[in-house]
Amino acid sequence: MELFERLIKGDLRAAGRLMSRAEAGSGEVRSALGEIYKAAGKAHIVGLTGVPGSGKSTLVSKLVAAIREDGRRVGVIAIDPSSPFSGGSILGDRIRMTNLAMDDGVYIRSMATRGSTGGLARSALAAVDILDAAGFDLIIIETVGVGQDEVEIARASHSVLVVSAPGLGDDVQAIKAGILEIADIHVVSKCDRSDANRTITDLKTMLAMGINVSIKNKDDKPLWQVPVVGTSSETGEGIGKLLETIDRHRDAHRSTALGPERLRRIAEYRTFKTAEDLLRGRFFTSTSERVTAMVERISRRELDPFAASDELMSNIAL
Repeated sequence: MELFERLIKGDLRAAGRLMSRAEAGSGEVRSALGEIYKAAGKAHIVGLTGVPGSGKSTLVSKLVAAIREDGRRVGVIAIDPSSPFSGGSILGDRIRMTNLAMDDGVYIRSMATRGSTGGLARSALAAVDILDAAGFDLIIIETVGVGQDEVEIARASHSVLVVSAPGLGDDVQAIKAGILEIADIHVVSKCDRSDANRTITDLKTMLAMGINVSIKNKDDKPLWQVPVVGTSSETGEGIGKLLETIDRHRDAHRSTALGPERLRRIAEYRTFKTAEDLLRGRFFTSTSERVTAMVERISRRELDPFAASDELMSNIAL
């Protein structure tokens, strides 16, 4: 709670310590995180996802620089793959953003997934709350970039950017698991390449076919038409237009039914995700000794994992 008092006064060292404790799953930080959640809610949260190689980290670096030119403070939560041995993050995203490290108006935090699926680290949204309460105007969550299953970001942010790039293979791949449908804004990176126009045209064609399902007003018109913005981190092309588009979506989020609906989805997601984490922790704490005893029998195929799981569940009190 002492760290919380320092945080709301803008102390970024307190922010870093609170994030570390949230990542560690420290029980003592839970009451502080509850107060931080109540103090947050002013920042606009932008989720950014896409396949590996689409240039997400470089795009974030350029976008943050454009935001800083407006005088706004921006936080970046960069989700990196975690080591299967240490559980730590390889910090690849932070390495690409070293040019921003000396700016007091920018805060970058790399977080390891630590086994979480869906492209987000378990404590990512706690980190967002911490930066929000510390007074940052805009917070970007860059997902890990594992492929087509990163749809959790749509339930954790106000504006979702899906980044595509020309020349990454089958253009239909992104449609299969629905990653196109989660976008509020489609971004085509590397538009200095000659084949970028084809990617932009293909995306616009897919959107015209009605892939995105939008909330509509009383006149049965979508409250937001999903745009496709071409950018190039190499030349700077389209970065300003992308920021303008994000700001337009923020304004639509705050002034139409888009906002309340998205906020309800975020609240539902966070409630179930938090309960899931608590249940997981209690389950492992209460069953670790029995699991150790069962493992030998399961490995010798004297006991099957289904019966073992039923036995564990019937003997624990969650």
